[in-house]
Parts: sequence; structure tokens; C-alpha cells
Amino acid sequence: MILHTASGVHRIDIEVAESDQEKAYGLMFRRSLGDDQGMLFPYPTAHEITMWMRNTFIPLDMIFIRADGIVHRVETDTEPHSERIIGSQGDVTGVLEMKAGSARRLGIKPGDRVEHSHFKAAAKR
Repeated sequence: MILHTASGVHRIDIEVAESDQEKAYGLMFRRSLGDDQGMLFPYPTAHEITMWMRNTFIPLDMIFIRADGIVHRVETDTEPHSERIIGSQGDVTGVLEMKAGSARRLGIKPGDRVEHSHFKAAAKR
């Protein structure tokens, strides 16, 4: 995945949570995540997406992405094990989870652009 931000172009090594089971499990129980690594949660249609941190040991940044690959919202430094619901606050087709601090370090903000095959396909629907 490639992120285009005001600070430059950043290549991120991602895992893709494709199945419902993979999406439900996500990054739960992991103890570490690299600086330029993340997990993408893709959805076939745009809708409000909600996440939480149950059983997640690593504080995360959540980047909510529209079908056209534009960052809609960024939730930073989520609290491990929290059951607080974190919503996209709008229709999106994907969520990228990265280690907390990544959004700040890479300068990820709403309006930035993501390149990945999922968003090219979703934008055509």
C-alpha cells in the first residue's frame, strides 16, 4: 500500500483481513507491529464502520478510507483493551490500522490519498 501525504510518499507493508473471521480477530493478541506495517480491513460497499480495541495489546492509529482512496478520518493512539466504539463518522470502504504514532510520524491526515487495489475496485462500484 502507498500513502501520499504532505510529508511525502510512504510504502506500508500490510496484511489484509479479508474474511469476516479475519476482520473480527484483526490485530488482537499481537504484542508488536513494525513502524511501516499495518492491517487493512476492506469492505465491498461504503458504510459507517465501527471498530474497538478489545483484546488488542498494541495502541493503534486507525485510518478510515473512502472508496476513492481518500482518507476520511484518523483516530490516533487508541487505548489497548478498550471496548469504546470508534466510528468512521461517514461512509468508508476500508480501515487501516497501524502502530500508534504512525499517523503523526507519516503526517497522515484527512484528504490524503491511499493507493491499493481495493480502493480502485471500490471506486468503480
